[in-house]
Amino acid sequence: MPSQRFAPPSEVPGLAARRIAADIVDGVLHKHRTLDDQLDGSGAHPGLKTLADRDRALMRRLVATVLRRLGTLGHVLSRLLDKGIPSEAPRAQSALLIGAAQILWMDVPDHAAVDLSVRLVQSDRRAARYAGLVNAVLRRCAREGEALVDEVATQSLDLPPWLLARWSAQYGEATARNMALALGHEPSLDLTVKSDAAQWASRLHGEVLPTGSVRTVLHGAVTMLPGFTEGQWWVQDAAAALPARLFGDIKGKSIADLCAAPGGKTAQLAQAGAHVTAIDRSPARVARLRENLTRLSLQAETVVADAVEWAGPAEGFDGILIDAPCTSTGTIRRHPDVAWLRQESDVAALTALQQRLLKKSVSLLKPGGTLVYCTCSLEPEEGEQAIAALLATESGLRRVPIEASEVSGLSEIITTEGDLRTLPSHLPNADPKLGGLDGFYAARLVKS
Repeated sequence: MPSQRFAPPSEVPGLAARRIAADIVDGVLHKHRTLDDQLDGSGAHPGLKTLADRDRALMRRLVATVLRRLGTLGHVLSRLLDKGIPSEAPRAQSALLIGAAQILWMDVPDHAAVDLSVRLVQSDRRAARYAGLVNAVLRRCAREGEALVDEVATQSLDLPPWLLARWSAQYGEATARNMALALGHEPSLDLTVKSDAAQWASRLHGEVLPTGSVRTVLHGAVTMLPGFTEGQWWVQDAAAALPARLFGDIKGKSIADLCAAPGGKTAQLAQAGAHVTAIDRSPARVARLRENLTRLSLQAETVVADAVEWAGPAEGFDGILIDAPCTSTGTIRRHPDVAWLRQESDVAALTALQQRLLKKSVSLLKPGGTLVYCTCSLEPEEGEQAIAALLATESGLRRVPIEASEVSGLSEIITTEGDLRTLPSHLPNADPKLGGLDGFYAARLVKS
């Protein structure tokens, strides 16, 4: 946890939010800590407790914009700096990144972005001597930065080269570029509602997507939005809401949700009338899942266990949903740190775990039961290839192709094999903030 000297009450407005944003950016880029770890739970930045809701929202936008545009920011700053970003003073680096992000993509006056970045470095012993440099570079950025961004607008610099190469090979260069472009925009808030989506879209100043999710661009604390306390909806990307629907009518059926936390899919299954057993290995995540179910007035049995080792009931289940641990490359639009924390070598280690979960699920499934496997990954090893490997070794399983009618007629998200594959560039909208989906893969199998 970065050391924190809490500011006096007279501190310049907005500086605390930028100081914490700088700490968190540094945590991702230099200490390989996830955003989730730094923003929530026992490892959260201690300064978050002192921020008002408005400053907390600003801090999150600052961090997300820097990470979402990191490659382009690197290009711009490298053109404006003779000797590169000072490596021995991380605060100077983060101040430059945060200042340039505000100037180029955020609705912050240039003079405020420059002034507060200078104050950031002045307050850090190691970085203070770079205050003049930060001031000069950011003033040049305000004059010249937009043209420097335009220079590389078609180069997809905001993805690590290994990831761009993989997506180009799998989906084609044009689609990969469109995916990268979609990831550059701040995403909307997607909600799964219990009922009357049109009414909730109206109340939340959003729209109903073809899939039935409600999408809104409202910002601020989710807990303060209408309907949250009453448990009328939960936050869930529109793509993430699709796999649980692939079981069809599950009223009265027994469904196991493996790797269930934080519980969006568990809530869907319970809302549909299933008898749900939700399993997750993390006690803290299961506690959060239970809190969510309580708020939503939904019932499910919860189990803290490693799904691979869990015995399960002797009679088995009518259905099993696996939202398997994966590289999460499909969630970069909402979790931009993933792009910079993951390595290509992570894919192989996770595919081995996915195969163990799949084989375990087959043993827990009743004859005639349905298995829905999904990952929030855009990597074929964690999706199409994982299912191909399972079907090659399990003769008692068969794929049941997904029909376009089951996903609101969106035929573009159905593969030739009949599986689900959503991309960040799907569901485009004239307003980029209202377009896009998380990258998801799902397949439906039935046991003989």
